[in-house]
Amino acid sequence: MLPEDTIVAIATPPGRGGIGVVRLSGDRAIEIASGLVHLSKLPLETQHATLGQFRDPRSGRVLDEVVLTAFRRPRSYTGEDVVEISCHGAPLILAYLVECCLERGARVAEPGEFTMRAFLNGRIDLTQAEAVRDLIESRTIYQARVAAEQMDGAVSTRLKPHKQALVDLIARLEAGIDFAEDDVPVSGWDEIGCGLDAISNDLEPLAAGYEYGRLVHEGVSLAIVGRPNVGKSSLFNRLLNEERAIVTATPGTTRDLVAESAAIGGIPLRLVDTAGVRETADEAEQIGVRKTLQAIAGSDLRLLVLDASEDWTAEDSALLDRVRPLGSLLVALNKSDLPRKLALPQLGDRPSGASIVWTSALTGEGVAELKTALLDLAAPARDAYSGALITSLRHQQLLRDCLRALTRARDAAREHVHHEMVLLDLYDALHALDTITGATTVEDLLGVIFSSFCVGK
Repeated sequence: MLPEDTIVAIATPPGRGGIGVVRLSGDRAIEIASGLVHLSKLPLETQHATLGQFRDPRSGRVLDEVVLTAFRRPRSYTGEDVVEISCHGAPLILAYLVECCLERGARVAEPGEFTMRAFLNGRIDLTQAEAVRDLIESRTIYQARVAAEQMDGAVSTRLKPHKQALVDLIARLEAGIDFAEDDVPVSGWDEIGCGLDAISNDLEPLAAGYEYGRLVHEGVSLAIVGRPNVGKSSLFNRLLNEERAIVTATPGTTRDLVAESAAIGGIPLRLVDTAGVRETADEAEQIGVRKTLQAIAGSDLRLLVLDASEDWTAEDSALLDRVRPLGSLLVALNKSDLPRKLALPQLGDRPSGASIVWTSALTGEGVAELKTALLDLAAPARDAYSGALITSLRHQQLLRDCLRALTRARDAAREHVHHEMVLLDLYDALHALDTITGATTVEDLLGVIFSSFCVGK
């Protein structure tokens, strides 16, 4: 890819719609667009929307009325000259408009190339570029808010003072070494140690927050399990606020897995309604039970539904024993609107981290408490994380690299190792922080990051 190339792509999703946008970026963007669009007002004003007509270059006939918006460098998304042509969202017109741009010297943009150019031209750093993709892929308002904060530079702002502190410390050590004969003072061991501790103490919670950030970014899966006719599908529908799963009074209605997505507390939740687990001679139901057991093992969370209106059964005991060792577990005592027969002591020792909620899928009683309990189970320490949130595994790994380098430097300072050795670790720590924001990076890393973007962004 050559920076002087002018690139073009359709910037709106595939399919028909009221509006479609073709975007150009590069030195010839305005020239190419002006040759295709007959403007109602000349000269072309930048940073303004101008009405025009897209005319067929071959016949001169009007194909569509469009709105052309031009942005001059550096006041554009990419930092280059950018033109956005908004026309009606007819795939044929959009494709032909791109074809005409290609005939005039543009080339098709690679996935994420507009955002990559914004990064390479210094408009945004790498954390902000990655946040663009996260915002596009958001499934909840909370996800979008976190991505918007990162696009605004929340992570970079959090790291900036620590990078500066490392630079200052490196500079003092380098000066003391290079100008030792001039009596330039070298930072004392206590001063070095205090400076490193201050940086580590702030970066450690940021790195630890990735566990919650991962949940926000990726979401969690929940398998709803129980023996037949305890109300699993009814609770599934209640959590979704829609009639997604078939509910009947006949045990064994659910034969296959039914999956749907929801959001609880801003965290995407993939709900899986499973077949009731019991011994059966029915072949279809046996297959459903096998799939249920696979879903139980493969989910992040498990919701064990019990019928509070019936006595404890051997099937309940077998199912509890099966799901207890697998990890995070929540127990719903359903049908609480009926006379209660199930006694809590029969549950035995509660699994670590599990809680019990009384619910009625019929009336909705306890469903709000169930959602809160699910959120507590998925992200128990969510309230501890405020401000910048790390949602990228790449960022978390680099933060850990930085913290390990700071620990080595702190150990070296404690042992009064020569300053040159301390500097090696300080440079490693600084390099890790720079790689997060893209101040030091390589082309291979950029290729991996931007290849996951959609074309046109």
